[in-house]
Amino acid sequence: MKVILVNGSPHEKGCTYTALCEVEKTLREEGIDTEIFWVGKEPISGCQGCGGCFRGGGCVIKDRVADFDAIAGSADGFIFGTPVHFASASGAITSFMDRVFYSCGRKLTLKPGACVVSARRAGTTATFDQMIKYMTICQMPVISSSYWNMVHGRTPEDVAQDLEGLAVMRQLGRNMAWFLKLREAGEKAGIGLPKQEQRVFTNFIR
Repeated sequence: MKVILVNGSPHEKGCTYTALCEVEKTLREEGIDTEIFWVGKEPISGCQGCGGCFRGGGCVIKDRVADFDAIAGSADGFIFGTPVHFASASGAITSFMDRVFYSCGRKLTLKPGACVVSARRAGTTATFDQMIKYMTICQMPVISSSYWNMVHGRTPEDVAQDLEGLAVMRQLGRNMAWFLKLREAGEKAGIGLPKQEQRVFTNFIR
């Protein structure tokens, strides 16, 4: 079993990374393989609404979204991390999530997901709400912890002193591992995925 942890911060080894590493350490202790995927510093375009991904081959814009698409199918669970920018997720991770869940959401559907948020002080709960919405539209079971999945600090050294936040990260890792093991046991017992209905698209125009 494998979990991909996405670092949506422009800082490769910053506060978000520090939080994700605490989750990763616990996942590995629980026997789960991991990979940290950094979104990077290069600009990530927002979705162009071209519909090219529905014609096959994934998103037509070839950047880190395409790199993630190439490995997403091998993962059993996902954790998306972001810093707080103006009381919301970073611009890079927002564009990334918009396109990932639109162009390759089928590779995430019904796999467990979680989000991790880091901030110096405030804006964490608004960002947490924003990130979870991606997962719930893709039928992903959302993995929670003993508190909202957030850490506080301006630097990685500050985050290392957020003892409650780090404990929340470790519990998140244990909860994710527990869910993955339950799912594996269910599959071995012959419990398949839920039946899917044909999608119906409506609007509010009368």
